[in-house]
Amino acid sequence: MVTTQPAPWRRLVVLVALMLAAFTFNTAENLPVGLLELMSESLRVSVSAVGLLVTCYGVTVAVGSLPLAHVMRAVPRRHALTGLLTALVVSSLVAALVPSYWLLLVARLLTALAQALFWAVMGPVAVGLFATEVRGRVVAALSVAGSLALVLGVPAGTWLGQQSDWPVPVALVAALGLVSLVTIAVLLPTSRPEEEPAAYGTSPDVRRFGTVLAAGILSATGAFAGYTYIVKFLGDVSGFPPRAVSALFVAFGVACLVGVSITGALLDRFPQAALTAAIATQAVGMLGLYAAGTHPMAAVVFLVLMGGALGPVFMTTQNAMLHCAPGRTDIALAANSGAYNAGIAAGAALGGLVLPLADVRGAFLAGGLLTVGACAVLLGGRLLSRGPLHAPAASSRLTARVDETDLTSHRHSHSSDLGK
Repeated sequence: MVTTQPAPWRRLVVLVALMLAAFTFNTAENLPVGLLELMSESLRVSVSAVGLLVTCYGVTVAVGSLPLAHVMRAVPRRHALTGLLTALVVSSLVAALVPSYWLLLVARLLTALAQALFWAVMGPVAVGLFATEVRGRVVAALSVAGSLALVLGVPAGTWLGQQSDWPVPVALVAALGLVSLVTIAVLLPTSRPEEEPAAYGTSPDVRRFGTVLAAGILSATGAFAGYTYIVKFLGDVSGFPPRAVSALFVAFGVACLVGVSITGALLDRFPQAALTAAIATQAVGMLGLYAAGTHPMAAVVFLVLMGGALGPVFMTTQNAMLHCAPGRTDIALAANSGAYNAGIAAGAALGGLVLPLADVRGAFLAGGLLTVGACAVLLGGRLLSRGPLHAPAASSRLTARVDETDLTSHRHSHSSDLGK
């Protein structure tokens, strides 16, 4: 059985629906950050208890990504996506309609479990709708949508909550999820996961897979060792007043969006260089903040560099997984997403450990050095790949079960479908 490609207009509409879903999931994840005080007062809990809603969400995504992807590996992607979006809609409605902290926590954990699998399933589905040579741009489009959640979704949700009450933007998340759900349920074809065009990597490579995974988790740990405490840094070290810090926080998000857009335009032509450049830029930004952050102008420059790299790092590692996945791409993407979220949690914890031992600059030094370590891992991987021991993952146990003849036949059939 060969997957029949939908008409071009249907592919574009499905892509837009997936972009909206990515935007909605990321907004749902981070919305409590902007509504901390409102939720604290309404639910009669401490601000730190509301903050726990974000922490538990991230940990759930980190822990759940790979096991869920493995359990759901045989479920048709259309069914999986509609189920995940249904979970998002239902959990968001429960969170908005039931004013209980513990029910809210349970609802958010359900949303987190849905998001954990969503990122693994969405990528292969989206890129599989288009020709191989433009897949990097498809990944970039999805990443731009996800980044817009921090630049547009959370600020807009915060404003809406302040004008009414915090359940209103949470209910709006459910409405956006419903639009994506209906669109995907109607327009996305049903097919077996292993028969989809992007079910397997274009250049399977176990060593490259391990290198990217290690570099990704190191860079995520490094980034969030500092980013978690960026507001404190800008106030205490750079000397910006609270109003300026808020504006710089927005500038950081805009820089992230611009970085994703620029990197996405080059991702198809220079996939490996884009990953290296993103991590190197993050290292420069963090170490620059450590070394020159006491000077306000220099702090702004290095803050923008760090922001411009944060989004592209995850995007380029996701794109790399679609190329070098040693087995199924959904499993590889789940592993990458889980590792990245584990890095986020580890980075926040590391920064918290550093703060009592040194000032907040020390957190950026530690994060910058970890990011340099990620660059070294990538460089080492490039050097090893040129050696005589380099071998594609097709010989590994991970891909021993794949019938290469059938896979090649399927790809040829997909190429002819794209010409229709």
